[in-house]
Amino acid sequence: MNKIGYYIVYALWYVASLLPMRIHYWLSNLLFYILFYVIRYRRQVVWLNVVTAFPEREPEEHKEIERRFYRWFCDYLVETIKLMTITPEELKKRFVFKGTELINQCIEEGQSCAFMLGHYCNWEWVTSLILWVSDKAKRGQIYHPLENKDFNHLFLHVRQRMGGICIPMNETLRQIIQFNRQGTPVAIGYIADQAPFWWNIHHWCMFLHHDTPVLTGTERIARKMNHAVFYLDITRPQRGYYEAEVKLITRQPQAMPEYEITDQYFRLLESSIQKHPEYYLWTHDRWKRTRERFNRRFEIVNGKVREKCRLNQNPK
Repeated sequence: MNKIGYYIVYALWYVASLLPMRIHYWLSNLLFYILFYVIRYRRQVVWLNVVTAFPEREPEEHKEIERRFYRWFCDYLVETIKLMTITPEELKKRFVFKGTELINQCIEEGQSCAFMLGHYCNWEWVTSLILWVSDKAKRGQIYHPLENKDFNHLFLHVRQRMGGICIPMNETLRQIIQFNRQGTPVAIGYIADQAPFWWNIHHWCMFLHHDTPVLTGTERIARKMNHAVFYLDITRPQRGYYEAEVKLITRQPQAMPEYEITDQYFRLLESSIQKHPEYYLWTHDRWKRTRERFNRRFEIVNGKVREKCRLNQNPK
């Protein structure tokens, strides 16, 4: 049944992606009314996130951010559908990267690059960065595999259409080390604003007025492998078009204080969100894990997170 479902979804996705962009955006307009007014998809989560992230703004501003978010979110959905068949030439016109000269300079000098971005604007179309970066590097992105193998294969096909590779999150360091031993630099994108699981919390920072647990894996890999680290500052000048300014965080990660790379990334991401908050993924319950709950249930022993109750149990 999974195979049948896979082929049905693939066929529908492929046919839908062939539609002109103007039809996609007409469908997006319709989808907005369905999600926002009829289904009310995660409206409570979005409202709470927006209000607590911008306590200094007026209620009317919160409502406007909410409405604009759902309109953009529906655009994001149809744009992701279009990714199935959009040509590299058209995507390169619709998603422009600025400042890639320094990336290519790093690659020419044999230094690998890490790109940090968030769930902001169209992160699926960021896979087109491969079209702007030297092919002397192995280019791609880190992803979290889906549990369903068939649908995981489908999304991999879409995300790798531009020629990049998708590296499973739990295999990131191993594959990067393998490329390093082969003498091949890498240019890898990391969506680094996900909420870490309890046992993977090692650092907290202030992000949009919240004491936020953050992932530090990108920084740890960059330090270990001496990667140049960049932030992708993405903007949306008009519907269906994006620009990403490549901003250097450091070419010497080992010289920076611990967690400074991660902190800088979240400051840059917050600055992007403050300018146009409607383009952030507010449907995600980002702040469900608090420091208070963490301190009550867990502690860090020798750099590893462990549950306190387990540590206090007497071995039988």
